Amino acid sequence: MRPSVALEIGVDTTRNLVELSTVKEKKTKWRNRLKKPDFLQNGSLAHKMRETDGLTSADHNKNMVSALSLHDRRSSEAVVISLPVVKPIKKDDKRARISQTSLSLYGETNSNEVIISSGVVKPVKEEDQCAGISNASLVRMPYSLLRKKLLILDVNGLLADIVSPPPKEYKAETKIARRAIFKRPSCLEFLEFCFERFEVGVWSSRSKKIMTRVIDYLMGDMKHKLLFCWDLSHCTPTGFKTLDNKHKTLVFKDLRKIWEKQDPNLPWEKGEYNESNTLLLDDSPYKALLNPAHTAVFPYPYKFQDGRDSSLGAGGDVRAYLEELSMADDVRKFVEQHPFGQNPITESNESWGFYLRVISSVCSLQNTT
Repeated sequence: MRPSVALEIGVDTTRNLVELSTVKEKKTKWRNRLKKPDFLQNGSLAHKMRETDGLTSADHNKNMVSALSLHDRRSSEAVVISLPVVKPIKKDDKRARISQTSLSLYGETNSNEVIISSGVVKPVKEEDQCAGISNASLVRMPYSLLRKKLLILDVNGLLADIVSPPPKEYKAETKIARRAIFKRPSCLEFLEFCFERFEVGVWSSRSKKIMTRVIDYLMGDMKHKLLFCWDLSHCTPTGFKTLDNKHKTLVFKDLRKIWEKQDPNLPWEKGEYNESNTLLLDDSPYKALLNPAHTAVFPYPYKFQDGRDSSLGAGGDVRAYLEELSMADDVRKFVEQHPFGQNPITESNESWGFYLRVISSVCSLQNTT
């Protein structure tokens, strides 16, 4: 049986009193369940909360998560995570036993309970009030507090340098499909960091045949932690070649495919990710031209000749930037206020005329299909 979860929320005590409602032991008589549990005593708060999965910064200050308790019904122990400390609850502390997942609000002037589910505040129907908090659905805190942001990693130029044909003067660690693969220094440590701080996906503009083998080599068993692993087939074709390589096809990575869940195999509900909690990390700025501004950053590409590269290691510029971003409330605001790496391609770019033709061509094609 899955553990139950309960959230204790601290609120400004000068205006509101917040208490966690707990369900008493199974031996409690049924009539006691009809008693009103302890709820938030300020009904106005429920009306002020936004009916979204996010809260304003002011609401964050009032509704900071102070503790998260987990209780496995198969066990007599619970675990308290009091950020950032994790410690077990004493066995003799029966008050710490949590057997339901719920958070209810109760207003002084309103006799109806209010349930928070997925960030939406709504009253409990009168006919269900006798059930108390037992009908409460899973409490969902704002994504900025509870849900990790989605980090989408490029491969070539970020995690490795894939060189074709293999250089004669350097010996590659491995070769895949007649391509030399040079793993970037601290790559594994960087991936461990990413999986700890973010939900992670990979999106490469290489073919699936090649990328499957490259990911196996770079990630090993860590590849199973990826939410998805996309290749060239998920990119938006343009019919153009890149400016720096006339043999390389120019493609875009359209994040709407992620946000609108155009692939039904993506392991989340449509709308869970958007421009406020998604970051594309790619060394090619042109690939993000179809996306809203400030939803991607473009580190300078890794070249295997740079033996002193430390960007992915502890204290490295890429890792340090992502550390700060992981704690930000909004990805777009953070990226806008903290520029990093290469500049995005905008109207001021010397090649803007070329890219504008490419974008116009793609948009015209999409409108006719």
